[in-house]
Amino acid sequence: MVDLMNFNLVEVKQDLIKGIIECNKRGLIHSSKWLAELNQGIQIVEFENSLIDANTANAGISHEEFDSYMLAKTYFDCREYDRAAYFTRNSISPVPRFIYLYSMYMAKEKKRLDNSPDNATLLTGNAHLKDLSELMSILNEEYNQKKLDGYGMYLYGVILKKLDLTQLAVTVFLECVHLVPTLWSAWIELSPLIQDTEQLRGLNLPKHWIKTFFIAHTFIEIFVNDTGISLFEELQHAGFEKCIYITSQIAIAYHNKREVDKAIEMFQQILSIDPYRLENLDMYSNLLFVREQKTEMAHLAHKAVQINKYRPETCCVIGNYYSIRGEHQKAILYFQRALKLNPKYLSAWTLMGHEFMELKNTNAAIQSYRQAVEVNRRDFRAWYGLGQAYEIIKMPFYGLHYYKIATQLRPYDSRMLLALGETYEKLDKKSNAIKCYQKACNVGDIEGFAMLKLGKLYEDLKDQENAVNAYKNYVNDERSNSEKNSLIHAYLYLATYYVEKKNFEDATYYAHKVLEIDETKPEAKSILKTIASSRVKQEGDDMAEVNMDLEQSNIVPQEISGEDMDMSTA
Repeated sequence: MVDLMNFNLVEVKQDLIKGIIECNKRGLIHSSKWLAELNQGIQIVEFENSLIDANTANAGISHEEFDSYMLAKTYFDCREYDRAAYFTRNSISPVPRFIYLYSMYMAKEKKRLDNSPDNATLLTGNAHLKDLSELMSILNEEYNQKKLDGYGMYLYGVILKKLDLTQLAVTVFLECVHLVPTLWSAWIELSPLIQDTEQLRGLNLPKHWIKTFFIAHTFIEIFVNDTGISLFEELQHAGFEKCIYITSQIAIAYHNKREVDKAIEMFQQILSIDPYRLENLDMYSNLLFVREQKTEMAHLAHKAVQINKYRPETCCVIGNYYSIRGEHQKAILYFQRALKLNPKYLSAWTLMGHEFMELKNTNAAIQSYRQAVEVNRRDFRAWYGLGQAYEIIKMPFYGLHYYKIATQLRPYDSRMLLALGETYEKLDKKSNAIKCYQKACNVGDIEGFAMLKLGKLYEDLKDQENAVNAYKNYVNDERSNSEKNSLIHAYLYLATYYVEKKNFEDATYYAHKVLEIDETKPEAKSILKTIASSRVKQEGDDMAEVNMDLEQSNIVPQEISGEDMDMSTA
């Protein structure tokens, strides 16, 4: 699927600089920024800027439309989108025409968000159709007439995606990246529409070096983390070793794999190279939260505010800091600020849902999680959160539905499997629950509860042999020491089982384990007393049985006759 890394770095650099110029001309600042960061990471001594055509800066802008384009571009940069659209409304040449269409789109989005109360919800589907109907009509007509260039197709694809016309959006984005491979925003919009590796392998992608970046990025998006890491490491060896973007993607992959220490180490490495970088800083903050490193979180929040307090990432970092301090209302306030800055900022929706759950505001949590999955339907944390919320309000069938989606997205995450198994239990589907717990054990039980759940379930089903095996595995896991009540239950069950089976050696072992815990010393002594009396009884029964066997075998001592006595004393 991936052509191995035989890149001509001079050609790559030339592509990057052209891409930066073309994206800047159209106000596509995020693509331009990504390309510039990638370009900065490639250092080639023999490269000369003269390789770039001197006319590139003005390509796509007719001489007659240049002045109106320059005016409109300044309005666009100042976020005066209606003015930018007005002054390019009659444009024909490609760049001003794109500014016209893109300004129309941005104006509609800005008004929608300004009119939305608190930016608390995202409009989707038919609600968008009304706002975007005029622009959609223009783009659809120009697309059918094959008048759209690659950049116009990008905008068309964005609107199709917003209207949930997924299949057509995929088709349009693929056409776009064939025409303009260096338009990274198009690749980024396409990536969330890819559901699995099979679909990824079936895509007709352009034969261009940037394709490898997209494939590696998408592998991490669909949680095929090891493959994504491997591809990015190959890119590093192929000449992109100084590109911060690649290091950040590898750090994200380790975050997804829950290799917390490794991910923290990589984010620290990134900040040592680029200390003013805010991208993915919220994810770094999440990792520090998991490790309960409050001091480091405070330093990170202070640093982010100094860099730019009006960035969504900064607001999320501060929100996490307040969350770890237990100040959940303040945390919510900062997540809401992040969403005012960017209503599609996924982390803020999900984290805000978590905070509402902490405050027992289930309805608000459900709303937040729903908005998160509108932004990205692959956000397993939001689906999992929805499952938890519906479980709390005693709607297990809804909870089951959302846990299933979370499990499909993270089939090797034991937390999803445990939650699914518990819901099956509540719905009295015990065979399904057993399968979930068994799979959780097989994939590597992160929290160490799967064996306990399995043991209790087998115990309820009166399946002693399987219950014993599960409990033995549970008590042998070091993590079980933190759950005293569960550990006591498992030891008592095992001790009682082995007493019934007259295996007094194992029964004594587990009884002594119970005896080591202060709260259960009376129960332990009672079991040990039962073992002692059972042993005495068993020894008596064994002697009686031996005598009976001897009698049945006619091995009974004979009386000694006088004659025999004489012979024996002779």
